Amino acid sequence: MSTHPPGDTPAHTIDENAPVIVRLSTTINASLADLWDLHTDIGSWAEWHPDIDRADFEGPLAPGASFTWLTAGLDITSTVHEVVPGRRIVWGGPAHGIDGVHLWTFEETDGVVTVRTEESWSGAPVEAQPVALEQALRQSLESWPGHLKAEAERR
Repeated sequence: MSTHPPGDTPAHTIDENAPVIVRLSTTINASLADLWDLHTDIGSWAEWHPDIDRADFEGPLAPGASFTWLTAGLDITSTVHEVVPGRRIVWGGPAHGIDGVHLWTFEETDGVVTVRTEESWSGAPVEAQPVALEQALRQSLESWPGHLKAEAERR
């Protein structure tokens, strides 16, 4: 697994030059360990995230590992680029001409976890319809942390 000493620049991040970038954050009243376990149990995503129909992952969760998932009618294969346990995970891959990179970071302060999600999309479909695809990505990224929050706080 890729790890970074405090202050070091992470090896993987989103594509800052992509035509579509969305960044959002939320706070969740759950322990960092429980939240991390929930979020990185990829095979269980469909149990708590209604926009995900299926997610298959055999593990272990490490750079180079791939998982498949079905969301919004899109069959996606994502590859894990970086994992810093309890702190950050980055995955990405192509789907229907869109090259996506998704970064999640987790930071616990006084028993509350701030979850930040950032995703970039590039490729011909994005260049052709940047406004519509930015709206679609924003809607997806507004939904996902909300479902994560609801499930983590329910447990």
